[in-house]
This record gives sequence, C-alpha cells and structure tokens, in this order.
Amino acid sequence: MSTASTMSPSRHSGMQQGSMSGQSGSQQDHTEGTVARLIEEQTAKVPSDLFLWAALGSIGASMFLQISGKQHESLFVGQWAPTFLILGLYNKLVKVAGSDQQTHQGNR
Repeated sequence: MSTASTMSPSRHSGMQQGSMSGQSGSQQDHTEGTVARLIEEQTAKVPSDLFLWAALGSIGASMFLQISGKQHESLFVGQWAPTFLILGLYNKLVKVAGSDQQTHQGNR
C-alpha cells in the first residue's frame, strides 16, 4: 500500500505539469469563431440569476402540472430545469473566462 501511495503523487504531478504546459499554449492560440463571439456577447448581457429563477419556475410549474394530473406536460416542463441551469453555467463561464473578460482587459 505504501508503494501505491508513493507512486501516485509523482504520477499525478507529471500529468498536472503536462496538462498545465499544454493548456497555456492552447489558450494563446485559440480564437473564437464569429458565431461563438456573437453568442457570448449576447449571453454576457443576461443576469446569471435569471437562469436560476427560470429553473426554479419550471420545477414549480412541473409540480403544479403533476398535481393537476397532467403527467406528460409535467415531465416535459420539468425537463427544462437542467437546460436552464446549464445555460446559467455557460453564462457564468462567458462572464468569467469568455470574450467578456477579454473586453474588460482591453479597456484597462
């Protein structure tokens, strides 16, 4: 067991060093396409909490439809919640690391 634990850190540090060096080069070489840049510009304008409220709203509407006996509609509306949450994550990523970040750095 001690052999596995002593081998594990060196193996992990090697992977981290390799991924870190490859990561910095790919970020400098990577440019977004026109469509992605346009989507990021529009997405950055939307408040992040809007997506959370939309997800909670779809969960509430799904519960109401379920209680009303409309099972198919309830399942349909209930499946919107993960989509809203993923869109919220994308929104946050754009604000933190997307073209919005590059715009703010250019204004400084």
